[in-house]
Amino acid sequence: MRVDAITLVRQAVPLSLMQFVLRCALAVPFWRSGILKWDGFLQLNDTAVALFSEEFMLHLPGGPYPFPAPTVTAFLAACGEIVLPVLLVLGLGTRFAAAGLLMMTVIVELTVPDGWPVHLTWAAMALAIIGGGPGRWSLDHGISQIRAVRMR
Repeated sequence: MRVDAITLVRQAVPLSLMQFVLRCALAVPFWRSGILKWDGFLQLNDTAVALFSEEFMLHLPGGPYPFPAPTVTAFLAACGEIVLPVLLVLGLGTRFAAAGLLMMTVIVELTVPDGWPVHLTWAAMALAIIGGGPGRWSLDHGISQIRAVRMR
């Protein structure tokens, strides 16, 4: 009798654990990037603003083009890199958070096109989360369970 490795993993590791690990794996690189952009509460550091003002460019046809309103763009990106990973790890608004990180991944890819192998991995993780949901180890699941009980 032949048992393949995928079947063994599926039997040994609960799907909810895999979904939680996937959420954490996608959250980490964005959190690590976001945490470097702040000097304090809602206080963006000069390096973050300088990157969006002077270094980062959007590589679109006919470009590259500078980011519009670099200070605002840097602030919004830094907020997204903190808030969305936290939501993702908690499993709260999970599909929304994954979709937000997918959109950020697209912008990162347009900014650093040579990083496509990593960006493709992030996109695949985000799409898996959007398609598969947060799993049982999430606040989304807990909220849906509470709602189901109240509707009875």
